[in-house]
Amino acid sequence: MEEKMETLWHNKHILKVQDDREPNIVEDPDIKKYRRRVEPWLTALFQSEHLSLLVGSGISSAVHMLATGSPGAGMGKIAFSVFNEQMDACVVEAAKKAGRGDGNIEDQIRVANDLLQGLEVYTSTDVFGTKKLKKKITKFNKEIDSGLLEFVKQILETEKNIVKASNFDAAKYLLNFMISFASRSGTRERLNIFTTNYDRIVEFGAELAGIRLLDRFVGSVNPIFRSSRLEIDMHYNPPGIRGEPRYLEGVVHFAKLHGSLDWVYQNGNVRRISVPIGAESVESYFTLLDEEKPSARSLMIYPNSSKDRETSEYPYVELFRDLASAICRPNSTVVLYGYGFGDEHVNRAIQDMLTIPSSHLVVISYSDEGNRIKRFFDEAKRPAQITLLIGNHFGDLKTLVDGYLPKPAIDRTTFRMVDLLKSRGLIADEAKKKEDKQ
Repeated sequence: MEEKMETLWHNKHILKVQDDREPNIVEDPDIKKYRRRVEPWLTALFQSEHLSLLVGSGISSAVHMLATGSPGAGMGKIAFSVFNEQMDACVVEAAKKAGRGDGNIEDQIRVANDLLQGLEVYTSTDVFGTKKLKKKITKFNKEIDSGLLEFVKQILETEKNIVKASNFDAAKYLLNFMISFASRSGTRERLNIFTTNYDRIVEFGAELAGIRLLDRFVGSVNPIFRSSRLEIDMHYNPPGIRGEPRYLEGVVHFAKLHGSLDWVYQNGNVRRISVPIGAESVESYFTLLDEEKPSARSLMIYPNSSKDRETSEYPYVELFRDLASAICRPNSTVVLYGYGFGDEHVNRAIQDMLTIPSSHLVVISYSDEGNRIKRFFDEAKRPAQITLLIGNHFGDLKTLVDGYLPKPAIDRTTFRMVDLLKSRGLIADEAKKKEDKQ
């Protein structure tokens, strides 16, 4: 049963596919009923000229839920003992502007960095009474560092729970989820994967699926982030054919928009250090840094500001530019999974994309906490270009893979079978029988 909706979307099943003019509330969704509408529609969209997948924390929660029965690490706040009163109001205000409720650790870090820079300017001269203040600043610095370390440990714990889980459903469904998107026809451009997560769940899934990730890092021993955008790809020469290289299957372009727990800032460069997935801690790997007192402040986790960096925008500005250039093109489809529309930079790029009439947005989400998805949908005013699959039925990773995503293969066999049936007149005969019954 479906009904037109004018209420909030949280804790409801929302469906809008194909030629639906408005989103519909679905009561008691059933795979058998809705697969016939959803799967062919997604299959067609996934073969658009340009395809991008943006995953948020929802993918990590979904995989961790399959592995352990719990959603894993959250975005809890740091418990500051100094300047906490000054920060709390600013954190809440910053979070409300982004539609994130009372805020999370990202809002705290952003406000803490701004406060710290202001305090360092204030105490840069020998002002009377600043000695006590400088002690508080030193303590504040240590609490930021310890808070970041604790946050990273929670993320590492989530990774370890997934990798070492005795339940193989998590790995199985993550693998099939990745291949459903990466299975692109050789005539189509590469899939682009973007994530706002700091963990390595996407990398783990790509490794399971045998997918090669192309990112901005160059090197094998100690990869370094390069600002120059090189259109590197992988091709092969078919046997007996020269001068006509073809795309190697299973290759995608990949970018982590908010950085990663294994990225560090060192001597003016961003490098990726070899932190094993599921490691106990990241502190032991700080010895690789050429610093007197290496700390968590060197980790490239947005919006963490490394102490000697000229600007807090590097390398994130390059990564967001990659996002905008990848999705803001004609005949482009962007699929969002587990992304809560809490990042203004990403939202702005998606809004710009929707100004291109041939572009399309697919939103798949377990819920709509904070009403952010509905707000974005209403403000975009482009209903014909947006597909919605929202709710704990459509957004459940297992249900999504089993029932609604295209099967994880380039479906040439099915296309050939349909062409064969058409040539024999069988499909036309079936269609005529249905018309006669009606």
